[in-house]
Amino acid sequence: MTDFAAIDFETANEQRSSVCSVGLVIVRNGQVAETIYRLIRPTPDYYAWFCTEVHGMTYYDTVNADRFPDVWTAIAPKIAGLPLVAHNSPFDEGCLRAVHEAYGMDYPNYQFHCTCQASRRVFGSSLPNHQLHTVAAHCGYDLQHHHHALADAEACAWIARKII
Repeated sequence: MTDFAAIDFETANEQRSSVCSVGLVIVRNGQVAETIYRLIRPTPDYYAWFCTEVHGMTYYDTVNADRFPDVWTAIAPKIAGLPLVAHNSPFDEGCLRAVHEAYGMDYPNYQFHCTCQASRRVFGSSLPNHQLHTVAAHCGYDLQHHHHALADAEACAWIARKII
C-alpha cells in the first residue's frame, strides 16, 4: 500500500465522540505528502482526569478550538478515496463514527487498516507486546511524543510503510 492516510485521535473523556485532537499523515506513492494536526473542541466538552493523564490536554487547550464538523470539512477532501490506517484501528474508527453520529453527519464508510493487527501477523511473539511505541521502535522509528495525535499518526505511517 503506497497511498493512505494514517490517523490518530485523542479523546477528552470516556465518550468516543469526545475527540480533542486529530493527527493525520497523508502518504502518496510511499512518501509523506502532508501532515495535519488540529485541536478540536470535544463533545461532550469535559476532560476526564485519566485522559488528561495520558495525553496532557485539558479544557483550556481546546476551549477556543473549532468543533469537529469544521475541522473535518477541511480534512475530508484531503483523504477522499484513501484508506485510513491506525494503530488499534477499532478505537480510531469508533471515534470517527461516534463523532460523525454526534453531529448528525453522514459517515462515508472509510476503509480502515490496523497496524496493531498487522504487527501481530508479521512479528507474532517476537515482540513483547504490540503497543505503538514497541512496534515503532522495532520498525526503526523513534516515537518521542507518544499520545500526541500527530506523533502517533507519524509512527503509524512509518509502521504501515514497513509492514502493510
